[in-house]
Amino acid sequence: MAKKEPVKVQECPAQERIASFCEVVLGYNEEEALKEAARCLQCKNPACIQGCPVNIDIKTFINKLTKKDYAGAYLTIKEKNNFPSICGRVCPAEYQCRKACVLTPKNSPFASEAAINIHFLERFAGDFGKDKVLSLSEKKDREKSSAFRVAVVGSGPAGLCCAGELARQGVHVTIFEGLHNSGGVLRYGIPPFRLPRNILDFEIDYLKKLGVKIILNFIIGKTKTLDELFKEGFAAIFLGLGAGTPSFLGVPGKNLCNIYSANEFLTRVNLMNAFQFPKSHTPINIGKKIIVIGGGNTAMDAARVATRLQKMNGFDVDTTVFYRRTETEMPARRLEIQHAKEEGIKFEFLMQPVAFKGDDNGYVHTMTCLRCQLGSPDASGRRKSIPIEHSAFDTPCDIAIIAVGLEANTLLTQAVPELKTNKFKNLVVNLKTMQTSIKGVYAGGDIVGGEGTIIEAMGMAKKATQAIIKYLESRHSKKNLKQQIPNSK
Repeated sequence: MAKKEPVKVQECPAQERIASFCEVVLGYNEEEALKEAARCLQCKNPACIQGCPVNIDIKTFINKLTKKDYAGAYLTIKEKNNFPSICGRVCPAEYQCRKACVLTPKNSPFASEAAINIHFLERFAGDFGKDKVLSLSEKKDREKSSAFRVAVVGSGPAGLCCAGELARQGVHVTIFEGLHNSGGVLRYGIPPFRLPRNILDFEIDYLKKLGVKIILNFIIGKTKTLDELFKEGFAAIFLGLGAGTPSFLGVPGKNLCNIYSANEFLTRVNLMNAFQFPKSHTPINIGKKIIVIGGGNTAMDAARVATRLQKMNGFDVDTTVFYRRTETEMPARRLEIQHAKEEGIKFEFLMQPVAFKGDDNGYVHTMTCLRCQLGSPDASGRRKSIPIEHSAFDTPCDIAIIAVGLEANTLLTQAVPELKTNKFKNLVVNLKTMQTSIKGVYAGGDIVGGEGTIIEAMGMAKKATQAIIKYLESRHSKKNLKQQIPNSK
């Protein structure tokens, strides 16, 4: 039997897309989705399901696609994944379901090109469902009702997922978000060219239709405490705070002007619309020679945003990513690396920044690096990056963006010392229930030290939701029992 080639997804041409923030990946049309779905071998024991953090029944939903049962495919995904249109666009499938696909060779660090494009098929089903199926299920989802109220802190992927799951069980949910807009990292961290805002807004609006209330500009730990939420009648609290504190390089010159954390850089652009300054009120400095330090998805997002800002401001594209290991070890999605290269972004591998130098006005103009070589694997399983002595060199830059990770935001844990944390300042939870050290308080996502993927955060939120429902049911049973037993005194 002739080997079926993967169906290539349509994309906006590189030279067009770098001049705007329009969506890059255009997705499958019906014909393309059917052709790609037909490649699935329908394995007896599909490993792809185990590769998905929320265990979507991938085999079944793809099979339904082949039969043109698009509504069935969508509803199959929705049994496990609240936001298929979002996850189909931004999930790192190369390291999850596609890597587990039987068409990917064993021991491969990421999915092969031959693996089924599960994420693009999920996106097709998700987009079909949100337009033609979601409104039909809304009424059914709102039929349940309970007297319980639950507070969700944070409107990122974990918070939104938990809120949606609880609302479908009839629980009255209120989300408290510290920023002026909802979506968390989905909005401030991921650029519109990867996740269009209409897709995100649609999913959030659907939660509102289920009765979820969203209160913005409200910081739990400052505006109100956890105790105050309980006193106001919330029976349980879910903490989906994320990890919003950026990590910096501990090198000389790190505080020079025009050195951004990727978190600030992306927040200014994605959330505050700095690319539209002065129409928007938030400015951002754009240089002629930009460097980005890091190898994850955040680094790719920052570099790709930087190229667009250079192009939109009339500069030649000159953005370079510096990474201390090789391309193989980069944790970023293979798709994002490919897109970055297509857009003219350069890469320098096996490079370790050791200092920044500035001009007389305090603005960065040079980065000093050491060349590196790979050693034995470290705790992450990747080979260590070992600097080579006497290999230092300088490279010019007028903007530097640091994308080397995030740490837990400690604002709430400092205000509530009863919340137990680990040495990384992440919340300690019971991994079976996601309950924190405080009874009735649960947590999920980056705040408990996850891998930083949206689908993993949703998986934690689903686990927490199940525990919250059991907790609420136990409280309901105890309340009824007290009402039935007369006072013996």
